[in-house]
Amino acid sequence: MQQLISPLAGPFADPASLESLAAVYAYPDQVNHGRPWLRANMVAGLDGGARLDGLSEGLSGSADKRIFGVLRALSDVVLVGAETVRAEGYRPGRARAEFAAARRAAGQAPAPAIAVVSRSLGLDLAAPLFTEPLVRTVVITTEDAPAESRAAVARVADVIAVGRGSVDLSAAVAALADRGWTRMLSEGGPRLLGQLAAAGLLDELCLSLAPMITAGDAPRIIHDAEMPDVQRMRLVSLIEQKGFLFTRYLRPPTP
Repeated sequence: MQQLISPLAGPFADPASLESLAAVYAYPDQVNHGRPWLRANMVAGLDGGARLDGLSEGLSGSADKRIFGVLRALSDVVLVGAETVRAEGYRPGRARAEFAAARRAAGQAPAPAIAVVSRSLGLDLAAPLFTEPLVRTVVITTEDAPAESRAAVARVADVIAVGRGSVDLSAAVAALADRGWTRMLSEGGPRLLGQLAAAGLLDELCLSLAPMITAGDAPRIIHDAEMPDVQRMRLVSLIEQKGFLFTRYLRPPTP
């Protein structure tokens, strides 16, 4: 595995080392002062498709899974859409011994919480995501979601209700930050990521580029969202392994 990295991102690091990867992907200092930072982690093929045979798993590889694990281990909360939860069979975040001391020192729980964005609340409440979490799962929905469904979800998860008709993602991010969860990670899917970007909430994009052309009708990593303007990003690190490229882009600082 090789790494190319810009001077803005700091010194060269060994991407085979979990410690080095954690340094490369460290959250900015603002998270220690109550200000959230939202990064997204997504994978795509060379032609932009975000899924293969309906899942992102087919685009992944060993290094992608390694970085995926590091990004989770650094985060307080993982934000994910209900469609992705259902399709990918989401499970709770797990504690990793390699990061236990660092998480304790940072005042973090042993594992990140999973926060599911769902307007309809069509969720399998008997799944391990709700019955076996180390940190109680959170469901983010609308204020006008069906009362009976909200009550059922509240028995197995914390419920955050923001917005009417659609989830107010800005309010959702603020509510998560109020819990002290300022290190935020979104794992999609493409529709949720589009909504986050359109709302101006995306601070960072970690994009894994798989060396394959998939064709088909898979969505791009950002799908079905109208952006008010083009959001330009700056590349701060690039890792290569067996033809896979692992990029990290940050939103430029406000002038």
